[in-house]
Amino acid sequence: MDFGALVSSISSWIAGPPLLFFVIGVSIVCTISLRFIQFRLFYRAWQVTLTPDRHATGEMTPFQAFINTLSASIGNGSIAGVATAVYAGGPGSAFWLVIFGLILMAVRFVEVYASAWYGMQKNNTQSHGMGGPMLYLKKVVPGGELLATSYAAACLLFGLVVGNAVQTNSIALSMQTAWNINSSVIAVLMSFFVAYILFGGAKRIVIASEAIVPIKVGVFFLSALAILGYHYAAIPGALSLIMQSAFSTSALSGSILGFSVVSAMRYGMQSSVMATESGLGTIAILFGFTGDTNPMRSALMGMIGTFISTLVCFLVGLCIVVSGVWSNGLTSTQLTIAAYNTVFGWYGGWIVTFLSVTFGIGVLVAYAYIARAAFLYLTKDRWEPLFVIMYCVAAFFGAITTATTIFEAANIPQAMLLGINLFGLMCLLPRLRKTIFNHVASTV
Repeated sequence: MDFGALVSSISSWIAGPPLLFFVIGVSIVCTISLRFIQFRLFYRAWQVTLTPDRHATGEMTPFQAFINTLSASIGNGSIAGVATAVYAGGPGSAFWLVIFGLILMAVRFVEVYASAWYGMQKNNTQSHGMGGPMLYLKKVVPGGELLATSYAAACLLFGLVVGNAVQTNSIALSMQTAWNINSSVIAVLMSFFVAYILFGGAKRIVIASEAIVPIKVGVFFLSALAILGYHYAAIPGALSLIMQSAFSTSALSGSILGFSVVSAMRYGMQSSVMATESGLGTIAILFGFTGDTNPMRSALMGMIGTFISTLVCFLVGLCIVVSGVWSNGLTSTQLTIAAYNTVFGWYGGWIVTFLSVTFGIGVLVAYAYIARAAFLYLTKDRWEPLFVIMYCVAAFFGAITTATTIFEAANIPQAMLLGINLFGLMCLLPRLRKTIFNHVASTV
């Protein structure tokens, strides 16, 4: 068995349907236990997000943490991942993606709240101990330090593979396809870019995210709305097809694959978990570095981040369905490009490539901060230059490595993060529940 086949086999075993259903099960428990908090406080969450406190007591403000949340979770999983879900699970996967995204908002709320709550109680300004799962996992059971250390190790691996190598790989493929730029050249450029960002420390990472997010989100929404506006007459039919596919117990007539409610749910659920990153605990790390003394505010902003990521994913899926290209046999980024081409012609490929590059760079920058936090936790704030070297090397090899191997390998640390973090949240939920309700009753 070659290395690629071995990685694929391990990935299929560790990140299969049981893990996904575990994630959804925890999401439902959080939703019910907190009395559907994502719906009850939806309006309040937008109020908090749109009127942020820009006073920083930690390495970043809560609003900067929110911006980095969007930077980390709106990546190539939205462009390539959703298209793959529509290809493999049918148009109905877009519906289930939204449903699962809505219940995942409760998990995001709990993990960010736990990070801010336990971080607030710990009067410690050391960067590695300020907040995030590494802090609250210690409270789970006696010997919780092992859980926290295991999480930090998995988070560092996830950051190097998913937050870094997967993104540079997608960037390289997009630029190579659209502009015929050699992947080795892209690998070198990405390495220098990463080095420049990281040698500037936390401040430069935060500034870079603040610059990238408005551009990538703005271009995406404008282009997506242009596609929907152009195909406005087909929107009712597309929504009907999505609903039909979401609840169909048999294959859709005329489709190239046997789509059913089972496949639509499976791929919608998988795409939602991967794209929003709710449950991984990585976003909780960002909010843990704000030093915010109001955990409810951070939790509500984190929850809105999941909602926006879900909305972006649904719009990608709707554009693919409404443009009529969903059944043409293409998948991944090529399918998204085909949808854009129906409106923008050959410029569609350039727009999707621009989105792929900016989405990827945004994730790359945000995970430089997240993975750095995990590294500093493991090393007790030592050897930061070693992390810079590791992150640059991962960026270089990600750009020149086979895409299939990279994406299969990404499932392994992701499964580890989900398992450890969600186990911890379930153990802490009974303790957090009363505190959360007390905060809900008070003014945010």
